[in-house]
Amino acid sequence: MISQFTPVVWMLICAGILTAIMMAVAIFLGPKRPNKVKGEPFECGIIPTGEARDLRFPIKFFIVAILFIIFDIEVIFLYPWAVVFRELSIVAFVSITIFITVLMAGLFYAVKKGVLEWK
Repeated sequence: MISQFTPVVWMLICAGILTAIMMAVAIFLGPKRPNKVKGEPFECGIIPTGEARDLRFPIKFFIVAILFIIFDIEVIFLYPWAVVFRELSIVAFVSITIFITVLMAGLFYAVKKGVLEWK
């Protein structure tokens, strides 16, 4: 039973080693030119000024975040379906077609309303 997980363990070990190597290379070979602007906090394209409770964010930030989460979850649900696509029946194909159709209708509605346009 444990031998089935050996490739997964090796993949995790290799990924960890590769990550450590890349971080070490970036730390040792990357440019180090600190200045005042680079030291300031920066979040989502907005440099925070003043009290956080007094600052109002445009609703577009939240709508784009929600759309990202929705379509990210769509991709997560499509992976298992795509892996076993050939073994599934027509009912599964119709189900995923309905799922994608509903999500695409939501995307087209968002585009029609101009949610993804930045002004």
